[in-house]
Amino acid sequence: MGQGEGQRHATLRTVAQLAGVDVSTASRVLNGTSEDARRAASREKADEIRRVAEELNYRSNPHAASLRTRRTKLIGVIVPRLSDLVLATIYEGIEDAATRLGLSTFVMNSHDEPREQKARTEVALSRRVDGLIFGDAHIDGRFIDEIAERRIPFALVNRRAGNHPSVTCDDYLGGRLVAEHFLELGHERVAVIAGEPYASTGIDRTAGFRDRYREAGIRLPSSRIVHSHFDAAGGRQAAEQLLRGRTRPTAVFAVNDFAAIGVLGTLRDHGLRPGKDVAVAGFNDTPLARELPVPLTTVRSPMHEMGGLAVDLLVRLLDGEQVKSERLAPDLVVRASTDPARLSPVATDL
Repeated sequence: MGQGEGQRHATLRTVAQLAGVDVSTASRVLNGTSEDARRAASREKADEIRRVAEELNYRSNPHAASLRTRRTKLIGVIVPRLSDLVLATIYEGIEDAATRLGLSTFVMNSHDEPREQKARTEVALSRRVDGLIFGDAHIDGRFIDEIAERRIPFALVNRRAGNHPSVTCDDYLGGRLVAEHFLELGHERVAVIAGEPYASTGIDRTAGFRDRYREAGIRLPSSRIVHSHFDAAGGRQAAEQLLRGRTRPTAVFAVNDFAAIGVLGTLRDHGLRPGKDVAVAGFNDTPLARELPVPLTTVRSPMHEMGGLAVDLLVRLLDGEQVKSERLAPDLVVRASTDPARLSPVATDL
């Protein structure tokens, strides 16, 4: 039944005739969603249709398939800024998973501005995407609620908002891991550089850290929780504010590695030694963290995996499945920025 090299690909009608089904059934099995296939034919008959298609070297016409199924196999991704290494790594996971599933993706930056979020979303919808993945959700959820009301399929990644489907790190647990580490080292006068107040990542990481200290009988005053941008400049400014306080903290938790790098720079400028005078911990375990002059203690989040799972979640939604949000487990990676015993002689001189 197979065709030799150089012969034309079989048509859908030929596949249908040899499989003993009508063309619409063959089309739903070969070109539709998994739900379409389940409704069109029994598992045995669907397997027979696919076997015949493979033997005949049948290849679907993507344009015709999209007209029949109203699918473009295109996913729009919106993030605050792809120049952020965390978001770039998440997008790599999205792209890798999409490619495995025969889907295409494109990404746009919203700069975390509500007006830009809306504009970029409309651009994506104008390209007839099958669904959207948002990496820039704000905790109030207003914009995401509007998207849900329009019945646009979407998934959130990295950040959560309301009860909308999301794939995130367990940020609350990550914050607790850092607090537990600081407590084991004897730090009671601690501070948090908490990130942007609208991002669930910083909110949850700060909450986990604060709650663990509260359980230990130590209250974290509001003056030692400083919000900042998720970058080195934001971390530097926040650290300067903390050092101007009445009492200097002995340990600082920055909810993002790049903010933590800004803290390290501020300590250096003030003649303070990270890991010895002030312990510093970050979050995400970006590749740069271990390569710093004083390697950074941080919480490792599964960034690439989050992206891949966000695609899987969106595809299940498109297939009509009920889905649940997923939270992935973080790990604490201890390095010299909190552990004096790990400091090299060169690092102690910084």
